[in-house]
Amino acid sequence: MPTPLEETTAPVSVERAGIWDAESIADVAAATFPLACPPDATSADVAAFIEATFTAERFSEYLTDPTRIVLKASIDGEIVGYLMAIDAPPEDPEIAEMLTARPAIEISKFYVLPGRHGTGVSKALMAAIVELGGSGGHAGLWLGVNQQNARARRFYAKEGFDVVGERTFTVGSQIHQDHVMQRTL
Repeated sequence: MPTPLEETTAPVSVERAGIWDAESIADVAAATFPLACPPDATSADVAAFIEATFTAERFSEYLTDPTRIVLKASIDGEIVGYLMAIDAPPEDPEIAEMLTARPAIEISKFYVLPGRHGTGVSKALMAAIVELGGSGGHAGLWLGVNQQNARARRFYAKEGFDVVGERTFTVGSQIHQDHVMQRTL
């Protein structure tokens, strides 16, 4: 196990994930998703969402979907975070109307293991998707973030995202409120 000093100085490697990474990324997703949920989310609803969305089988599907970009962040060969983006117009016409930077890539999932927060992993993942978006001719990035997730909202604001609207997000049987945020490239 790395010491706290090693955690802050070890280089972060970001690259596209491959099908062989599905199980490891699913493990990271299952460990990190509950941290992003609002305090009133029930454990049963969170568990149901994880079971439906974050299995190795589901990540195998995501990794072979041509509209998805899955980036993994590794330190010393261990996957410590990931970002999944969707390179397609929003399915929800209300969200499409909110976005002014088009075409845009949606950051659908963005998670880092709790012991790696503050070590540059999030910044490295964001820099990688900004680079991919810019080099691919995209005008912006967008995402939804739970309104109660202050830490994530602060990070996105520091990274140049602005709130452009709201949406609902269902976890199990509960409906939560998200901010829709956008960043121009």
